[in-house]
This record gives sequence, structure tokens and C-alpha cells, in this order.
Amino acid sequence: MLSVVIPAKNEQDNIAPLVKEIVTALRGVCSFEILYVDDGSTDNTYHVLRQLSLSHYPQLRVIRHVFSVGQSTAVHTGVYHARGELVITLDADGQNDPADIPALLSAARAYSPAQCFCVAGYRKSRKDTAWKRFQSRVANGVRSRFLHDDTPDTGCGMKLFPRETFLRLPYFDHMHRFIPALIKRLGGDVIVVQVNHRDRQHGTSNYTMMSRLWVGIIDMIGVLWLQKRTKIAHVVCEDE
Repeated sequence: MLSVVIPAKNEQDNIAPLVKEIVTALRGVCSFEILYVDDGSTDNTYHVLRQLSLSHYPQLRVIRHVFSVGQSTAVHTGVYHARGELVITLDADGQNDPADIPALLSAARAYSPAQCFCVAGYRKSRKDTAWKRFQSRVANGVRSRFLHDDTPDTGCGMKLFPRETFLRLPYFDHMHRFIPALIKRLGGDVIVVQVNHRDRQHGTSNYTMMSRLWVGIIDMIGVLWLQKRTKIAHVVCEDE
């Protein structure tokens, strides 16, 4: 089974279109569930999700945080409660295209869920302002040079990985931005698949440039520290 995990905060108007697109993309492809984690929304996000799950989409499950604790914690909550062996994460704003999910699944077929890997989306043609694209290019360049995570776009919310692999990763706030690097730290593979990127139709982003910049620098240093202190044991025999 595939679990589609979506952290959401104040995304009431984006929910119904995105759920419909996910069901359309995966119907007949694989067994799946859609698991939304409402991260302390102050709008009608939770009520819209509950209504959809009870009336139209039995594949939809809903978890609610009483107050907002951030995207990484919401992702962790979703993966922890997921029922699928494989998990794919999507942003709740609708900018990730569910039609790309089968392509990531296809790339994952080279591996078993028992292996350690990540299929990461790459938004080559981004629907963002020139300033935001410039920020991302600089951030991705610095991160790639220091962490060697084999992905040109770690900020893309569309990533597929085994549930058990994710649960082996060290948890910290903002860790969702470093999933490829953390998986490589375990000796896993990172596969990059080009995906579509769309304009946000409703609502506003929950992040600002400064919030991304400062936490990104601090967290990158922390991930680099983890990488430098990791040793991978390759077991060739086991004494029965």
C-alpha cells in the first residue's frame, strides 16, 4: 500500500481539488490511502477534511494537531500513523501535481520497501517569482556543496520513501528539508525525478524568506555534523 501524507495548515480551499486529483492519479495504479495532518489550522481545514472523508473519499484519513508544531512534525506524525509500506509526501497548497506520483512509483520499483532509498521530485520549471527562484538556486547550491545529497531541489515537497526508512531518520524541526541527505547518511540511494510545478490557487505561503534562511543555515550545520559522525557497518557474516 502507498500512503500519501500531506501536512496542512490553513489550506481549506485547496483540499477538495487536491484530494480529487490524487484519487484520479492513483485509481487502478495501486492500493493507497490519503493521510492529511492538520497542523493546528485556524480556518476550516479540519472540517473540510472530515466532511470529505465521511461523504466522498473512504481513502482519506485525518489527523489533527491541537496547535501548530510545524511541517516536519506534521510529516513525522503522518508517516508514523501511515499504513503503507511506501510513503509519498505532498505539499497541501496544490503546487505539487498528483499526476506525477506514478512516475515516482515507477522509479521506486527498482527497490524493495526493505531497502533504504528516496525518490525526490525536481521542480525544473518552477512557478515562482524570479526572486524566490534565485533564493532557491543559492540555497540548493550551498546545501548540495556541503551535504552532497544528490538532489538539485530538496525543497520540493514530493518525495517517496519506505516508511521504515523514514522512521530510522533522526527527528528535528525542519528535518523534512533534509530527507535526501539524511537517507544518504544511512547508506541509501537518492533518485531524482523531474516533476511538474503549479501556481498556488488559494491561500498564502506559511513561510517567509528570513524564516527559511536562518533555520536553513543552522539545520544544515547540524546535518553536516551528523554526517561527519556516522559510521556504516557492512556485515558480511553472522555467527549463529
